[in-house]
Amino acid sequence: MIFTKRNELATRAGTARVDTRTKRLVARLAPGDVAIIDHEDLDRVAAESLLRAGISAVVNAAASISGRYPNVGPLLLAAGSVPIIDNVGPEVFTRIADGSSVHIDGNKVYVGSEVVAEGIRQTLESLELQYESAKSSLSAELDRFAENTLEYVRRERTLVIEPPNLPELRIDLRKRHVLVVVRGHDYRNDLGHLRSYVREMRPVVIGVDGGADAVIEFGMKPDIILGDFDSISDQALRCGAQLIVHGYTDGGVPGARRLDEFGVDYEVFNVGGTSEDAAMLLAFDKGAELIVAVGAHASMVEFLDKGRAGMASTFLTRLKVGPILVDAKGVSRLYAGRLRKRDFTFFLASAGVAFFALFAVSYPLRSFVSGLWFVLRRGF
Repeated sequence: MIFTKRNELATRAGTARVDTRTKRLVARLAPGDVAIIDHEDLDRVAAESLLRAGISAVVNAAASISGRYPNVGPLLLAAGSVPIIDNVGPEVFTRIADGSSVHIDGNKVYVGSEVVAEGIRQTLESLELQYESAKSSLSAELDRFAENTLEYVRRERTLVIEPPNLPELRIDLRKRHVLVVVRGHDYRNDLGHLRSYVREMRPVVIGVDGGADAVIEFGMKPDIILGDFDSISDQALRCGAQLIVHGYTDGGVPGARRLDEFGVDYEVFNVGGTSEDAAMLLAFDKGAELIVAVGAHASMVEFLDKGRAGMASTFLTRLKVGPILVDAKGVSRLYAGRLRKRDFTFFLASAGVAFFALFAVSYPLRSFVSGLWFVLRRGF
């Protein structure tokens, strides 16, 4: 993988924003901030969110690439001219207060004149070497991933056998199209190319956690928001959608605390798997005619990016909802949304050939064209 080289060793300064959860931190970032994170194997979606926030640098308590598998997130940051200081250790969270002014020089992080953290200053070249090296680990990681998936399938098979205890919905999903939006890879491109589909079919829109903000960003309104609500904005919570907290099968509902503090009504859906699995199961069991998934996770690397050792719940969910599921991932690559010049030229040439073929075999058409030509000549 080749990226454009930028000036990666420049000194950077900014306001420190501190959080051990990157997706929670993103909502608080402003352009020029320094993101202090604890994110081993920084994933692509997190890196893209950090880039969109306009941060000046990343200080990571962990390794942005551990070598377990080739994750592209750190390379995107480096290509975007965002310096990364890796492996500074968890003590950084006690040494740097949120909102303090910090600056980075080389591999050191300063508050005033005091060195508060020191790690590995990554460059695009160093990250590319680690990325290529991690590819050699992929075979062993695939074996572990497959074993874990099969083990989880044995444990979670009730996901497709036993009907879940469904929450009551304010909107009827029967015989409706349902658009399930997850803030995963390529969700922006796919949403952009689904605008005409949304206008024509008016599907019920389910935003999965931060996917609700993605829906709002594209000028739409989610009908339902489902998830653990740890990466969703206050604006999305106030948009009027029905809120459904994804609870654990043991009855735990950790996502309810924020909604209780926010003072909003919500339902609980206790079901195994990820929140995007829960959204698909909800749509399926409520009688949806078609489920269109945007940004959903399907590949091994995407699941490793999410920190999951297997994909049993998603495998089982797709096994159940498969007959009515359409995955929109990559739709922006399939449909470019523009008429290329060579295609237009080919179209005109084909039309011309068809016309002259018709002209050659049709006496009435030849007579009409001859008469028209005679009139035009007499007119001039």
